[in-house]
Amino acid sequence: MINFPRKLTVGIQRFLERKLMELKRNEKELKATKEREGDVDDQVEHFENQVKANFIQKQVVQIRKALTRLRLGKYGICENCGQMIDTDRLAINPEATICMKCAQEDEK
Repeated sequence: MINFPRKLTVGIQRFLERKLMELKRNEKELKATKEREGDVDDQVEHFENQVKANFIQKQVVQIRKALTRLRLGKYGICENCGQMIDTDRLAINPEATICMKCAQEDEK
């Protein structure tokens, strides 16, 4: 188990919670745009909004997982292999729950 200083984990938690609120706000705005029957441009816009909403939903799930791991004291530990996630990766992507090695294997 990694024991990050409380001062650091509180900052990470606040950052992730703010990001989660922002994503939910963006998702709500996308859902507010109504599907319109119309020309091709309207249909393309609707499709793009669906893709964006799906991407946002995946990010929301990932942030919730990271917040849960923070609360459980497992933040920074790969959920696949149990090894420490590189701190550079966490600095760039604080919601990461798997290490680079496992992420690369998942992409294959």
